[in-house]
Amino acid sequence: MSAHGGAPGSPRGRDRDVLVYRERRAAGEAEGLLVLHHGRGADEHDLLAVGELIDPERRLHIVTPRAPLQLPGSPGYHWYLVPRVGHPDRATFDSARLLLGELHDELRELTGIPPQRTVLGGFSMGAVMSYALGLAAARDAVAGILGFSGFIPEVDGWTPDLAGRAATRVFVAHGERDAVIDVDFGRKAVATLRAAGLDVEYHESSAGHRIDPVQIPAARDWIAAPLFGHTPQGP
Repeated sequence: MSAHGGAPGSPRGRDRDVLVYRERRAAGEAEGLLVLHHGRGADEHDLLAVGELIDPERRLHIVTPRAPLQLPGSPGYHWYLVPRVGHPDRATFDSARLLLGELHDELRELTGIPPQRTVLGGFSMGAVMSYALGLAAARDAVAGILGFSGFIPEVDGWTPDLAGRAATRVFVAHGERDAVIDVDFGRKAVATLRAAGLDVEYHESSAGHRIDPVQIPAARDWIAAPLFGHTPQGP
């Protein structure tokens, strides 16, 4: 695992308005790109271990960006402000979308991996940003969206382009005891996407607001077989 840019081990983005990120390279030539966006109050290190579990064969180039916001009295980093769950603050949401879009474009150039072999994933706020970029009309459709405990955001000025995402597959996992983002948000996302004709795999468990380890094997199989034509090995 390495940080990108600058001296070895020095995360990129401290000297200009870009997002810091870390990456884990594939064992050989990467079959795809997996960008994992962390949740509220975490950082770019948070989902690296999840990426390893989802892609144990190291087939994918994994990138984990750091959100741009730091809030007084709150640890870690945030993608946007939260006036109400399900409805991100427009200004900070738009700013994060712009920065993430620039990063995703940069990663496409650096790795040579197109959107058709890219999966955007994340937890909580990170899942929201994955929907925001993966369903944006102004951006090319990606291979997949991996959403843990999130929702499709409702923000003035942003509308998901569901009609243009027929080739995008979606994996959604949510805990029925989630006290931060109610499970109904996950269920609503699934219903909305399926109604638009997208291929959605949904997993619900008894967990609270966290990535439930019992969902990892399903996510691993989903990202391997359906998206890149690969049959996973082992249990």
